[in-house]
Amino acid sequence: MAQFKSPLLIAALLVMAGMAQAQDTATPSTEPAPEAAAPEAAAPEAAAPEAAPEAAPAEPTEPVIGAEYIANRFESWELVCIRTEDGKDPCQILQLLTDDNGTRVAQISMLPLNGQEKVKAAATVMTPLGTLLSQNLAISVDGADPMVYPYTFCTASGCAARLAITDNEINAFKRGNEAKMVVVPAVAPDQKVLLTIALKGFTAAYDAASKANAQ
Repeated sequence: MAQFKSPLLIAALLVMAGMAQAQDTATPSTEPAPEAAAPEAAAPEAAAPEAAPEAAPAEPTEPVIGAEYIANRFESWELVCIRTEDGKDPCQILQLLTDDNGTRVAQISMLPLNGQEKVKAAATVMTPLGTLLSQNLAISVDGADPMVYPYTFCTASGCAARLAITDNEINAFKRGNEAKMVVVPAVAPDQKVLLTIALKGFTAAYDAASKANAQ
């Protein structure tokens, strides 16, 4: 490729050319003219990027028989069911209970028992290990007299109280705004832990579980 010369170099070349022409105006130059430089080869075009392969569609996962799943949510309550082969999945309702700092402390679950005369539901309350078992679990709805239940057993995940819920107690939960539950720690019996059971959505959740279990 020809190089561009500076203006000062071009002026010097013109002066030298004039002096040479003055010395020998009659004799033509016998030197052959320089060959023109061959044009540079064009740069090869960049290859187009290959298209990314399409992702394979995800394979549908088969439902696992016996696995728990959340079928629906009703305000503060979850409808939790167990998958069965015939599709008639039994369901219960569940709520996780937290302290003032938002730490998960306990949970309450309730299973409607259709066709029973006195006991309308079976409930289980799980509290942390270290609960003082000699102090019964107490639940009060909207400040009413507390319902008292003994603790039944403890496992590695916590201590459980099993509750036989009557029709009157179910109706109290349906009419109420919130319930208070008292848990007494064994290391500090004088520092009782007061937890709130939100009752928003309880009626819809309980009725949905009762309907599912009636299939």
